[in-house]
Amino acid sequence: MTETLPETRGRLVPNRPLSELTWLRVGGPAELFFQPADLEDLQAFLRALPAGRAVFPMGVGSNLIVRDGGLRAVVIRLGRGFNGISVTGRRVTAGAAALDSHVARRAAEAGVDLTFLRTIPGSVGGAVRMNAGCYGSYVADHLVEARAVTREGALVTLRPEDLRLGYRQSTLPEGWVLIEAVFEGAEGDPAALEAQMAAQLRKRDETQPTKDRSAGSTFRNPSGFSSTGRADDSHELKAWKVIDDAGMRGATRGGAQMSPKHSNFLVNTGEATAADLEGLGEEVRKRVFQHSGIELHWEIMRVGEPAKT
Repeated sequence: MTETLPETRGRLVPNRPLSELTWLRVGGPAELFFQPADLEDLQAFLRALPAGRAVFPMGVGSNLIVRDGGLRAVVIRLGRGFNGISVTGRRVTAGAAALDSHVARRAAEAGVDLTFLRTIPGSVGGAVRMNAGCYGSYVADHLVEARAVTREGALVTLRPEDLRLGYRQSTLPEGWVLIEAVFEGAEGDPAALEAQMAAQLRKRDETQPTKDRSAGSTFRNPSGFSSTGRADDSHELKAWKVIDDAGMRGATRGGAQMSPKHSNFLVNTGEATAADLEGLGEEVRKRVFQHSGIELHWEIMRVGEPAKT
């Protein structure tokens, strides 16, 4: 398989297990796994990669289920060289591999308020792609621009309007790899911003199963959809509430469970397969629809193929 692939300076591994790279610790291997050495290496690789090869950019696996049969694609994961963070005035430039929490902390130290990122699991690339948000703030509220490498290896700069950021979604083309984002935040006192983030962390730990293997919120809030597809927090309907009302808090399938602590968190109790997790999620969606007529939409991305039987 590797004979027809481009030469690289980075790490190129066939049949790389992905379970150890996702927060839920499940899933089969990537057909090919690539960690570029730097931007030029990434561009050259994508330019030379045959057009028929599927490309899947992967962050830190915080919002992802890889199915048990693995992923027939070139999985690209950015590492060192793509995780820098710098601050100029009220603008924060962060590499796509930088953790959201690190960006929030670095910004706060410089007196820039991006505190909403502090409790969002994952890295900047995923946050931009999914328009991540918390406490009423979203990436769309702060994004100035992002840079990406196209499937053909070209470097492009994207404005927020190019990405058409909506509730937990964007229109980033398939196979494009985000490499950097520029955010702008309000000025704030570093000590006050630090105290605000500490309070957010306490609240998160009190209400969410942070010590369990989860992938964050499983389903989007039903109130998250407005008539234009933009985020809408004006209603109080939450995914955890409709799951509770359908009697699915604590529900299990194999090693998968809807957390008793927060029913919109799908957790691996220790021996779950990807099929257990996705199957339980689909059962929750079915029961909620039967009970209330509300159709829950997955927030966790599910990719790959089921295990062969």
